[in-house]
Amino acid sequence: MTLTAYVLIGSPRTRKSTLLRCLTGCYSRNLRDIELASGQTVRLYARVSALQDTRTTPQDFIAEVQRQRCTHAAFILSPQGSPLDPQGLPDAQAYLDAFGRAGWRIERVAVLGADPVKPQVPARGAVARFPNVLHQPVNASAALLRQHFGWR
Repeated sequence: MTLTAYVLIGSPRTRKSTLLRCLTGCYSRNLRDIELASGQTVRLYARVSALQDTRTTPQDFIAEVQRQRCTHAAFILSPQGSPLDPQGLPDAQAYLDAFGRAGWRIERVAVLGADPVKPQVPARGAVARFPNVLHQPVNASAALLRQHFGWR
């Protein structure tokens, strides 16, 4: 089964967790039904906090998502790896590459704030930048993200 992933990438204080909570209603991690713009409802596992910050390696997260038996996941990555463990907790691109090798389809990536990171993903048009997240209301940013992700 191919897993479809939606990813928020941003430096500290770019409202990553706040926005994912707004989009999913999850406080920490949980399963949610999300309606796609196509009208289809999918089961999504949401993980609200940067994987590097919670010391979750790519392999650990792959196993965590597999245990949820869902078809979609939304999660957060920091652009840079952890300075304490750069091998185990690498930068965002290394996570995306590991998930791709595991057969995940990176559906959409949202880069929050002014970070210059340029994630490479196979899907054309999958990466969008949201530089103004700190200068607009959270619900306005969430609406833009929902549109980018193709969620209702």
